[in-house]
Amino acid sequence: MKRVVKRVAVLQARISSTRLPAKVALPVAGLPLVVLAARRAARAGMDVVVATSTDPSDDLLADLLTTHGVRHHRGSLSDTLERFVEAVATYDDHDVLVRLTADNALPDGDLLEEVVDDFLDRELGYLSCNGTPSGLPYGLSAEVVRVGSLRKAHADPATTDADREHVTPAIVRRHGFASFTRYADSGLGALRATVDQLDDYVRISRLFDGIDDPVAASALDLATRLRSLPGAPVVDRPVDDLVVGTAQLGMDYGIANTSGRPTTAMATVLVRTALTNGVTILETARAYGASEETIGVALAEGWQSRAQVFTKLSTLEDCPSGALPATVHAFVDQSVLASCHALRRSRLDVLSLHRAAHLEAWDGEALARLRWWVAEGTIGTLGVSVQTPDELRRALALDEVTVVQLPFNLLDHRWDDVLDDLAQVRAARPLTVHARSALLQGLLIADADDAWRRAGVTEAVTVRSWLRETTHELGRADVVDLALAFVRAQNWIDAVVLGMESLDQLSVNLSLFQRPPLTPAEVSEVLRTRPWLPESTLDPASWEAL
Repeated sequence: MKRVVKRVAVLQARISSTRLPAKVALPVAGLPLVVLAARRAARAGMDVVVATSTDPSDDLLADLLTTHGVRHHRGSLSDTLERFVEAVATYDDHDVLVRLTADNALPDGDLLEEVVDDFLDRELGYLSCNGTPSGLPYGLSAEVVRVGSLRKAHADPATTDADREHVTPAIVRRHGFASFTRYADSGLGALRATVDQLDDYVRISRLFDGIDDPVAASALDLATRLRSLPGAPVVDRPVDDLVVGTAQLGMDYGIANTSGRPTTAMATVLVRTALTNGVTILETARAYGASEETIGVALAEGWQSRAQVFTKLSTLEDCPSGALPATVHAFVDQSVLASCHALRRSRLDVLSLHRAAHLEAWDGEALARLRWWVAEGTIGTLGVSVQTPDELRRALALDEVTVVQLPFNLLDHRWDDVLDDLAQVRAARPLTVHARSALLQGLLIADADDAWRRAGVTEAVTVRSWLRETTHELGRADVVDLALAFVRAQNWIDAVVLGMESLDQLSVNLSLFQRPPLTPAEVSEVLRTRPWLPESTLDPASWEAL
């Protein structure tokens, strides 16, 4: 006889830990957000329980749930996994648990039943409905596991504090990651349906305006309606492989920049528009003028949670070559603390050395001081900006280097000999690679022979003809599209750094990143036919002065 599988949705909710104070208690469509989310999840008859903590700061939430007749469980403040296990104590191991968060009001019972049915039909141990693979908005999300898997993760002595905080990582390691993809082609994946900050709350409240029964409204109908609200993204797919370079936001930068540095107000619009369309990383540096300060302003008012900021250490030009360790440490400290102050953050997500030479300079004291800041928790992880394959090899030799930024374009053959080393490191430990200068500082789209001559190219006509012909043969929009599509197609590159100083530039870049990268066959054709350029041309530092 087939066993009856019960289905329970557990909503994770707290007041004291939210970025937007008491957000789960804020009214949406006439109900507190947590109550609306719970009732929508229960629409198809699924059991629902809200898991909160026993901390006194969550007393208000517990009272609120009691008043509205919402079943809830109070457990450990620090061990969320234990809280979930306790919340489903009456269920059997084979029963299905759906993990939700109470700041996401759009998931409804009908969608959750579809996700659970997919989980059961595919005989999975874990299923995620979230992010780009699902094709649904960020926040229209759920995770599905068996109750027994939850209990095993809780009892496993190898489960880490991070596992306990995020509930499901240990289960994913055991069963593997799978995605719910029924709506992968819906074109809704770039939308945002969560409540993390004030503008999120305003948007979600507006979403329910004019809806007579907010509990019964279809999740998919609401997701579609999100697209018509002000500030909706202009893309169908989140642009998560684009890193916004912000040198132009802090100073007059780039030979193609004819408009100069944008105002702080315009820079704020640029940054927030990029984030709205799926960008998650901003790249800056102490050397980029007022860039860090500008980003700090742009990410104020709750936008900090929407982006990671990768910054770079000062170039340390004023630090004497024979400086004592204490002096080197003082220069490093000044740069780190200045970045924190300018970015309005107590912790830097990623701090990179602006120059690979600083890995060994001053007998390694600059790097040693950065390690100290990582241990203190002020720096999340370390990176290095490299210029050459030799510098990349030196960076890869250091286990603490988890981010590398390097120049790369479709004519750049210099990195071929280091790709095997790079692959070995990426297989052994986390390593993110960002490519900059995909247009070789604008040379690839330059029509003037003089620009190519300064870069050491005497037969520019041949190179430009190849670029035009290849663009046409591969069906790309223009040389920029070809160049970006080639770089994005490299499996060893995670994202491309592009700067921009106007909304028009941002719009063009967003549209280009919606286009597919080159196929493996197309990459092979580029590699087979591309002109050979000397290393002096591929390194702008070797070009003749303007």
